[in-house]
Amino acid sequence: MIKHIVMWKLKDRAEGADKPANMVKMKALLDGCRGLVPGMGAFEVGLATPGLEATYDVVLYSEFDSREALDAYQHHPRHVAIKPFIGAVRAERQCVDYEA
Repeated sequence: MIKHIVMWKLKDRAEGADKPANMVKMKALLDGCRGLVPGMGAFEVGLATPGLEATYDVVLYSEFDSREALDAYQHHPRHVAIKPFIGAVRAERQCVDYEA
């Protein structure tokens, strides 16, 4: 199993909206990628809770049966289509993939 975890820190303003609005939009776009490919298991998108200490704004936790399933997800047209928005609103990105 491959665990795929990504965290983003968003810009204060981008794409004509403020950070909280872009966080909500980004979550909706990512949630739309749930179950895209065979071999995709757990898929959870979280937003930092206001008032709690957080160094990043949005987190994705997902599991894949194999590297091939993760690759299929990353190249799926629906996933590829959201990348320009995420690239425009993010200030920083961290990612880790590991076998469990």
